Amino acid sequence: MAKGLRRKGASTVVWLLMAMLILGLGGFGVTNFGGATQSVATVGEREIDVNDYARALRAELNALSAEVGQPISLAQAQAFGLDQGVRARLIAAAALDEEAARIGLSVGDAQVHEQIVGASAFRGIDGRFDRELYALALRQQGLSETEFESQLRDEAARLLLQGAVAGGVVAPAAYVEAVAAWAGEARGFEHVVLTADLLTGPVPAPTEEQLAAFHAANPAPFTAPETRVLRYVWLSPEAVLDEVQLDEAALRAEYEARIAEFIQPERRMVERLVFGTEEEAAAAKARIDAGEVSFEDLVNERGLTLQDVDLGEVTREELGAAGDGVFALEGPGVAGPLPSDLGPALYAMNAILLAQEVSFEEARESLSEEVALDRARRMVADRAQDLNDLLAGGATLEELAAEAGMELGTVEVTAEGGEGIAAYAEFRETALAASPDDFPELHEMEDGGVFALQLLEVRPPALRPLGEVRAQAVALWTAAETEKRLLAEAEALAAAPDLAAAAAERGLEVTEVAPITRDGFVEGLPEGAVDTLFRMAEGEARALPGTGEEAEAHVLRLTSIAQSGGEAAAQLRGALETQARQGLAQDMAELFTRAVQDTAGVTLNQAAINAVHAQMP
Repeated sequence: MAKGLRRKGASTVVWLLMAMLILGLGGFGVTNFGGATQSVATVGEREIDVNDYARALRAELNALSAEVGQPISLAQAQAFGLDQGVRARLIAAAALDEEAARIGLSVGDAQVHEQIVGASAFRGIDGRFDRELYALALRQQGLSETEFESQLRDEAARLLLQGAVAGGVVAPAAYVEAVAAWAGEARGFEHVVLTADLLTGPVPAPTEEQLAAFHAANPAPFTAPETRVLRYVWLSPEAVLDEVQLDEAALRAEYEARIAEFIQPERRMVERLVFGTEEEAAAAKARIDAGEVSFEDLVNERGLTLQDVDLGEVTREELGAAGDGVFALEGPGVAGPLPSDLGPALYAMNAILLAQEVSFEEARESLSEEVALDRARRMVADRAQDLNDLLAGGATLEELAAEAGMELGTVEVTAEGGEGIAAYAEFRETALAASPDDFPELHEMEDGGVFALQLLEVRPPALRPLGEVRAQAVALWTAAETEKRLLAEAEALAAAPDLAAAAAERGLEVTEVAPITRDGFVEGLPEGAVDTLFRMAEGEARALPGTGEEAEAHVLRLTSIAQSGGEAAAQLRGALETQARQGLAQDMAELFTRAVQDTAGVTLNQAAINAVHAQMP
């Protein structure tokens, strides 16, 4: 709880107001709760005001909505425990405030004044503290100056108390050294890779007994997934293409409507960098001409990227007054200074896209296909309501196919896919969700087609007989046997007293790998090899199976164990010490806060909490 409190602890009130002002929330969602009930909880003698709870809850909802990119309701947020977290932080803060008051800990007016006048949320356009802006911001949040300044005073005292509790924590040196030694340990090793060509001959074909045993011991690759057998009707746009009638006028109208696709003027690929004055732009162009910088260098100097200044493909007309200058370039280069809507600019031209013109006669064939298919889609959509009516009236799939000319068929579908109509994602998803009692319904497909289906049978996963998967079983057995024999060779190599000599006898290369730490990566090592390396003794060698697609085995021999040193090791120790110190401080602060809460006692007012929740969307 205290950890959450500390996360919000530093100038919480000021930052809350700043965030709301910057986001332009004004007084949105802020409600002053009247009536006799004014607190949602009591900690000792200190009450948590309903308005404080409402403001904190609203701020958390706004933050969560901004994080996910859409409005989040209170009901949705409660599923994540957001309201409980807000109450826990407010209760923890109230407990610390109560304890600070009990021991007489407080801050003076000068410190409160310094925080207020130093907050950027309350500064006017001249950069100075604006009294009217300060009062307006507090009114928008439903706070009086006295209330806000009291909150600031409480928060400052709370932070002093937390600092006193956790400020003197020191990380245990033994712990830091032990963890640093573990994390900073580096190990060097020798690495040998054994591949299938090392074997003296090809792996012989398996016997019938071996194949049957392998098939029984490894059922997963030979098990057919759940299969659904479905009856369906399908009307696709292609099925009604022969009913589509096209006339010359319609094709010409389509051509004219899409004329920009067929007739395009000459274009340039252009980037534009705008300057404040003509002199600045001219000076930059002079630097480019002198070879001092490139256009990209100028862009980077401004803290921008080429993507920021990219105009894409533009015509002479789209460039306006700069068009003639840019189009005068006969090859890639920089033109300018030239005018732009934003001021004088340099234009980098990167490519010339020649004008193109496709006549109606040239485009006629492709246009005919596209227009016909589009009309076919509309014809299917027009018939969809009648098809729905037939299904609602109790028509069977067979009757629907006969009356509407739909394709009627039976298909098998698995989660892995299927053939024909089962290759369409919309059909497959509907088929996998269907149950035998479902009545057929009409569904749309992305390509404009429609279908209805009925589940006939569900075949559970089943082990395919060896006779059906013999070829697959032989291939998998051969691969497994190859890896088994390679691993045996690797184990013999690892057992040799001299790895280098034994590897040389087999024509294998031994790779010396420089020391790596536990989070190191070496290309070509099998999965888990680094973890194995850090469990080995110096001089020990081990054989490991390969984890890639090709059959292989590996031998590792640990050659050295050392501690990384230098600046990296010092930074690691420093980071570990800081992490340990912060962790201990957080734990101490949390335990202290819990103890204060237990001593003071906490009482929740559920009616007031419900009243606040009722005001939230």
